[in-house]
Amino acid sequence: MKSGNLCSDKKPAAVNWIEGRGKSVVCEAVIKGDVVKKVLKTSVKSLVELNKDKNLVGSAMAGALGGFNAHASNIVSAVYLATGQDPAQNVESSHCITLMESTNEGQDLHVSVTMPCIEVGTVGGGTQLASQSACLNLLGVKGAHKETPGANARRLATIVAGSVLAGELSLMSALAAGQLVKSHMKYNRSSKDVTTHAAAAASS
Repeated sequence: MKSGNLCSDKKPAAVNWIEGRGKSVVCEAVIKGDVVKKVLKTSVKSLVELNKDKNLVGSAMAGALGGFNAHASNIVSAVYLATGQDPAQNVESSHCITLMESTNEGQDLHVSVTMPCIEVGTVGGGTQLASQSACLNLLGVKGAHKETPGANARRLATIVAGSVLAGELSLMSALAAGQLVKSHMKYNRSSKDVTTHAAAAASS
């Protein structure tokens, strides 16, 4: 049996964004305002504005297809490699729209990620590799569920979405607080004279 490519496996396509493929997950959380301020070093207002300008308006101007997020693919790729998934399916599995809005009279942050086509499995393939199998076991989703078929795969999909939400919140907060640019400027290798370091290494 051949694929007619309408499934758009391993390719970005509107059909996957609209109709879903694999598992469709919405993950949301309310982050207290004091946590946003003390831990994330920014404000609810700044995060809401940044999300609108970057993830929504910026992505729309770029003609993004399923890419209304900061870096969902980074998280999806990491989880996929760790749990023995097909890394090429990161293409459609990273379809994600990140939303942020103020709640509780503007005091707290409501954040959500909607991911319509997370493609994961817990049986066969790379899930049988030692390290990946151990990771799935650690997450409590290794192999087939003994009572409810597909339950472990569905749980793994929610873990992926939850991880993406955490990653979105972290990166967006770093951007809003100006920490991302500062850290890149401080630790960027191109800011150092690599010829001097190379010469020192060669002489030692």
